Amino acid sequence: MRANARGSGTCVGCKTGKFYRNGKIAEYVSGDTPLAESDGGVTPPVVIKIIFTGIIYMKKIALVGCTGSIGSQTVSVVRRHPDMFKICCLVARSSVEQTFALAREFLPATVALTAPSRNVSAEDCPAKLYLGQDGALRAVEASGADIVVVACGGFAGLKFSLLALKMGARLALANKETLVCGGDIVMPLGGDIVPIDSEHSAIWQCLNFERRAPFKNLIITASGGPFRDKNFEELEGVTPEQALHHPTWKMGAKITIDSATLLNKGYEVIEAHHLYGADYAAIKTVIQPQSIVHSMVEFEDGAVLAQLSNPTMELPIQLALTYPERYDCGLKPLDWSTAFSLEFLPLVREKYPMYDLALHCGEQGGIAPTVLNAASEEAVAAFLNKKITFCDIWRVSREVVEGAENCPAVSYEQLAEVDSDARARARKAISKRYNGN
Repeated sequence: MRANARGSGTCVGCKTGKFYRNGKIAEYVSGDTPLAESDGGVTPPVVIKIIFTGIIYMKKIALVGCTGSIGSQTVSVVRRHPDMFKICCLVARSSVEQTFALAREFLPATVALTAPSRNVSAEDCPAKLYLGQDGALRAVEASGADIVVVACGGFAGLKFSLLALKMGARLALANKETLVCGGDIVMPLGGDIVPIDSEHSAIWQCLNFERRAPFKNLIITASGGPFRDKNFEELEGVTPEQALHHPTWKMGAKITIDSATLLNKGYEVIEAHHLYGADYAAIKTVIQPQSIVHSMVEFEDGAVLAQLSNPTMELPIQLALTYPERYDCGLKPLDWSTAFSLEFLPLVREKYPMYDLALHCGEQGGIAPTVLNAASEEAVAAFLNKKITFCDIWRVSREVVEGAENCPAVSYEQLAEVDSDARARARKAISKRYNGN
């Protein structure tokens, strides 16, 4: 946000220059007295004329999930543009040292740890410290953030998203579960929701930043994960190490496994339904192995717009913070002087039963997606701990979904109960497979 204004007045034989103070860039004319350093910039001690040439408003960011993959890349964006952004709140789960290091670097107003890895006290932290889930919500609210980046994973992100919208802040959304589980209670709140997920950012860009713009079809691209050339039956013996080896993206463990099962792509379809008001029949998924075409939009006249770039999350993260303006984000550009190919392959749904299960739950609506999310989180954790097989992720998730009675989603409290119950039933199903009883 920039504004221009100019003062008036003249001074013969005076020095001129610029200074920055209290968020303002100005030109000044001063007498011959030496310049003084103060307030982080050069301030003339005797100012005869000030010509304001711009006003910079630094956007205040509350970063929820500051030590995770998306959180760390958001920090990189802020470091790249320190004159544009101020981190006013840091929220993490347990990483005490990493969070406090960030606090010492960015000096936020508030810091929160929902489940710290060791005992901490207020004296340890260079900002006001909050502990626990409720404390983290208070930290975000007290920070006065303009933008809340919800970069944490799992169902826990939903409550932060609801808070951001109630605060009137921009919700920069990377947490899939906010809309997968809570779309029916989030979207009626309205507000400024901008997607960080690369596929939904691509659609948003193709729609000229207008989520309610008309279209015919949304085409979400998928890399296909590390097992796109195998059938589901061949994956029984897959190890966690193999499943965590994504061909193009570096992400957290849970979302990397969800990329291997394509559950994440099913979630993106559900998100698109809520974000863009799209019927499920108007949302397509195709395999794009190079991960260069991040998604596409087809319009009524047959035109298709696509957003292309080398794979990086910093582009959609930065754009969520700066739109409609664009700035350099350090992205390696595509080399149009060198020949390269882009492939589009049909999605063979039989290979990805978790994708099918997600679409089934999305089309059912109500609490079904919350049940799936809870069950799949427990199943993925059990797989990573080598308690169940890769294919058991689907079996456990399906068993829990089929055993749940669906009903409309009406409140966070109701969904939290559904989440807790589904997790308990998933753990029971996992125990049967792991212990044989």
